[in-house]
Amino acid sequence: MMSKIIEIKNLRKNFGRVEALKDVTFHVEPGEVVGFIGPNGAGKSTTIRVLLGMIRQDAGSAKIFGKDVWKDSFEIHKNISYVPGDVALWGNLSGGEIIDLFMKLHSSGDRKKRDYLIEKFELDPRKKAKTYSKGNRQKVALIAALSVESDLYIFDEPTSGFDPLMEQIFQEEVDKIKAAGKSILLSSHILSEVERLADKVVIIRQGEIVESGSLEELRHLTRSTVVINTEKDVGMMIHVDGVHDFIQKENEAVFSADHTHLNNILLEASKLGVKKFEVVPPTLEDLFMRHYKE
Repeated sequence: MMSKIIEIKNLRKNFGRVEALKDVTFHVEPGEVVGFIGPNGAGKSTTIRVLLGMIRQDAGSAKIFGKDVWKDSFEIHKNISYVPGDVALWGNLSGGEIIDLFMKLHSSGDRKKRDYLIEKFELDPRKKAKTYSKGNRQKVALIAALSVESDLYIFDEPTSGFDPLMEQIFQEEVDKIKAAGKSILLSSHILSEVERLADKVVIIRQGEIVESGSLEELRHLTRSTVVINTEKDVGMMIHVDGVHDFIQKENEAVFSADHTHLNNILLEASKLGVKKFEVVPPTLEDLFMRHYKE
């Protein structure tokens, strides 16, 4: 079995004097969903364009299925499905004709799955593409990508223009792909979507990877929120090591806590007679905003 589906090492890309990618390194394992996130202009789409063989890196290496993404792009593309964040379609063709064309170009496809997805995503395949909204254009690309058999799916803002119901349907289909042992690289601004689907998260900022790992691993890097209610004066907790941003209302308090001090915080709280002690781990949004603000 192949050890890595995607393997990027020390990837660099310049556009004139602009250093778009600086030593980008990460990988995607077989059957893994990797969330690739960062603010606009961070280098997500540039990385994906290198992976697709659309542009050539200036330094470093990028491989898919163990093959060079630039030299072997034709072979690689036979086993990947890609959905960009802004889909351009042939205006005079219908949605159904475009889906069929994409499936034919990929030389594989499941007609039953195509029909199922058209119904599931509530797309009218008879309408001309030029009449479609942004959301419907995304549906055409997604249905085409999901209707063919691929070992790797690359999604770059795939649900752009979707309402919450369509986002949920997309997430259900990703779950099915993952259950089938396929790999997915998911770039999305919808952090709740990444948090729900991803096994691992890679955060890129200004062309550099600033965090990488499972969500559980990354949660140790930021503080949890604690809600506490005690019999004695809860205000005493403000002096405990590891307590930050303390807000008190009557005898209930909310504060952020360092993970390394949680055990001691609970021990000190027990001296005050704990009536309520809730710990909410940081979300992916907390992690993302930490780097975004910096």
